[in-house]
Amino acid sequence: MIFRTVKRAIDIGFAGTLLLVLLPLLALLAILVRWKLGAPVLFTQTRVGYKTKLFKIYKFRTMANRNGADGTLLPDAQRMTPFGTFLRNASLDELPRLINVLKGDLSLVGPRPLLVEYIPLYSETQNRRHDVRPGITGWAQINGRNNITWQEKFRLDVEYVDRKSLLLDFKILVLTFFKVVKRSDVSQTDRATADKFNGSN
Repeated sequence: MIFRTVKRAIDIGFAGTLLLVLLPLLALLAILVRWKLGAPVLFTQTRVGYKTKLFKIYKFRTMANRNGADGTLLPDAQRMTPFGTFLRNASLDELPRLINVLKGDLSLVGPRPLLVEYIPLYSETQNRRHDVRPGITGWAQINGRNNITWQEKFRLDVEYVDRKSLLLDFKILVLTFFKVVKRSDVSQTDRATADKFNGSN
C-alpha cells in the first residue's frame, strides 16, 4: 500500500511537471502533426489497464490516412511517413501519455498496456502483468523493447511485478532515457509496427 501511494505521488508530480515544461513542444508537435498528417492530431485506442480495466490511451498520430483502390486503409508500412517515423524513433509520439498518467490510467513505469483482443490469449502467468498499473516504459522496454519475442516480453513483465520497487522504477527510468537518446529497439527490424500477439508467438 505504501509503495503504491508513493509511486502514485511520484507519477503525478513528475507527469504534471513534465507536461508544464513541455507544453510549448507539445503545442508545436500538435501543429506539425495536423499539418503533415491531418486530423485527428491524437491517436486514441482502447487498452487494458490495472486489473484488466479498459481505458483510452493517447498518442500523437504517426500514420497518414491512405486508402487503397478498394477504399480500405493501406497496411501500416505504407501509411508511415518520414515525419511519423521521426516521431516514433524519438518517442515523441508517446508524450500525450503523460495525460494518462495524471488520470491514473498509467504509471511512469510498468508493463506496457496492450490491446483488448489479447485478453483471452494470456496464460495465467502472463495475465499477472495486470496486477500492477501499466506504464509508459517498463522492464521489457529497456531489455529489448520491440526486438524481443512476446514470450520474453511477458516473462519480463511478470518479473517486474514480482520485483517492483521504487529503486527498480528509478533504474528503468534512467535506462529508458538512454534508450530514447540512442533510439534503440523502437520497432522490429524491417517492420513499421510490432507483430500482433496470437497466443503462441
